[in-house]
Amino acid sequence: MTAKLKGLASSGAVHVAFAFIAMGGWALFANRHHPLPKPLVAGVVQGTLSALLTLYLKTAIDALSKRFSGAMRLVLPPLVACLGSSAILVAIHAASGTPEILKTIALPLVVSTSYAALYNYSISRGAHDRNR
Repeated sequence: MTAKLKGLASSGAVHVAFAFIAMGGWALFANRHHPLPKPLVAGVVQGTLSALLTLYLKTAIDALSKRFSGAMRLVLPPLVACLGSSAILVAIHAASGTPEILKTIALPLVVSTSYAALYNYSISRGAHDRNR
């Protein structure tokens, strides 16, 4: 991989932009059977939330993984992050009038929870290896 591609792959701005486009697009698709502007509003809301939650998840996992040890270190940080994301997504989509809230947030929650679990595992594993 070239240095330029590596730089893009590690760029926080690229991750945030990708989250906005991918999950905003998903929300638009999930609400496509409703009259405009509802699908567009859902897409912008979900895109914005996904972009912000991408930053929140990393920060939350970093902070929470330091507070637990053993099995709790593997389970609680991604669980807490997922519950926090779920609450934020449901509340804001309900407030903005998204018609298909569950369909809209299902994919972003699966993706973000998977990311949180894998990221948490990777940093927990790194801490475990350093303590050997």
